[in-house]
Amino acid sequence: MACSSSRCTVYFASCVVSLIVGLSVRAADRPNVLLLVGEDLGTQLGSYGDPYARTPVLDGLASRGARFTNAWTTHSACSPARASLLTGLYPFQNGQIGLATHRYAMFRTWENLPSALRAHGYRTGIIGKLHVNPASAFPFDFRWNDPKKISFGRRDVDEIAKVAGEFFEKDRERPFFLSINFPDAHLPFLRQVAGLPTDPLGADDVESLPFVGVGCERLREGTANYYNSVERLDAGVGRVLAALEQSGRASDTLIVFLGDHGPQFSRGKGTCFEGGLKIPLIVSWAGQVRPGEVSSELVSIVDIFPTVLQAVSLPARESLPGRSLLPLAAGRRPTSWRRFVFAERTAYSAASFFPQRALRDERYKLVVNLLAGRPNPVAVAYRTHANRFFRYGTTMLEAQGEAASVGEVYQRWEEPPAVELYDLENDPWEFRNLVDRPDLREVRDRLLAELERFRREHADPLLDHTTLQKLEAEHAQVAKEKPRGRYGRGESWNYLDYLDPPEKSSR
Repeated sequence: MACSSSRCTVYFASCVVSLIVGLSVRAADRPNVLLLVGEDLGTQLGSYGDPYARTPVLDGLASRGARFTNAWTTHSACSPARASLLTGLYPFQNGQIGLATHRYAMFRTWENLPSALRAHGYRTGIIGKLHVNPASAFPFDFRWNDPKKISFGRRDVDEIAKVAGEFFEKDRERPFFLSINFPDAHLPFLRQVAGLPTDPLGADDVESLPFVGVGCERLREGTANYYNSVERLDAGVGRVLAALEQSGRASDTLIVFLGDHGPQFSRGKGTCFEGGLKIPLIVSWAGQVRPGEVSSELVSIVDIFPTVLQAVSLPARESLPGRSLLPLAAGRRPTSWRRFVFAERTAYSAASFFPQRALRDERYKLVVNLLAGRPNPVAVAYRTHANRFFRYGTTMLEAQGEAASVGEVYQRWEEPPAVELYDLENDPWEFRNLVDRPDLREVRDRLLAELERFRREHADPLLDHTTLQKLEAEHAQVAKEKPRGRYGRGESWNYLDYLDPPEKSSR
């Protein structure tokens, strides 16, 4: 691949950093990789300071590893986030801009975690859902997703650990890559499954999540059962880690734990608010990651792919937008790290189309609504409880029952302006839009310029207004044609042809 002298210099410098951080892994000593994903999980963990979370296992994992306090997903819906996790590309780059159940798909078969590691001699496996199209793009040697044991209605953490333990024991001459995708804490928020948790929380034991801003009993009941789901997830992780320890392979395993995006409450999942984008991220690796390390650097889910590649002594493509987290996890900050982190939102289904772009620095956050002036269908779905997945959405009556400012927040969410600006230091859950503050004009303009630069550098197709209009029209047509009551069927997308980015932007 041809490259400019400056880009080659950057790539060479990244290789030098790998040597500096002291990674002693040789090709013959390739570590195992265990990727643990909690579904719809925000930073509601004890180690992240949540007062109601009962998560001793994950808190212990954080104490033995590195915890990242400013980690973002790329899109607060499952399929786009997981496609980014596996490919190291943003959704607008890889094509998975909506849910796989609604037939959104990647543009092509990108290099991904299982394909890269399998080619490197790894045995690859996945437990739980993949939820990215096409599934054939991901060459797992082993797949287990028994709906009677691991699904939204079945959360058998003992069986998950048993299957994982059997995977750890097989073919011990080869290193393994195993992705375990727990169904907790997705809706329905199950109060108790097979006795877990042993002492469930109730509405009187918790407050609503802080980004919701409404504390009525109905929402506190849902919040309590969300925390019960998180506690069961923690127990499931504990059982898997015990099986790994019993296999004797724990000391040779890189463990990455994260949530795919935030929980399904108003101003959470499906949005560009922190409640949807901010995720927990813990990296543990005996002898390579400094125990108890806490990093406040701006990191992203797209960093996981290059992190794993560095750990197993494989080079990352120069065009990947992410960076390896291993220097940070080892307590060694590179001379330069990213000053901004990016996220996007396009859709989860045809009717939910409302594209947004978000960028934050250490303190301030910008959200650009590409279709400002029209109602945000995600906010409407939460307010009206459009289907069972929005049952814990805040109604306008509930929001107006709080302070007047809370009602204004919900009204602005449903009818958003073109640009929003938040001070995350003083307003971490984004209740005050500061975009019109004269003293912050420089901040707004600087972030707008950085967002523009980022989108151009990575060839965001929606920079072109004609393309945006075409994608909007296609979503409207697909939503109109989709048979009523046939969830995830009938969609046929043309965007895979005209939205496909230039080869140089993603390869």
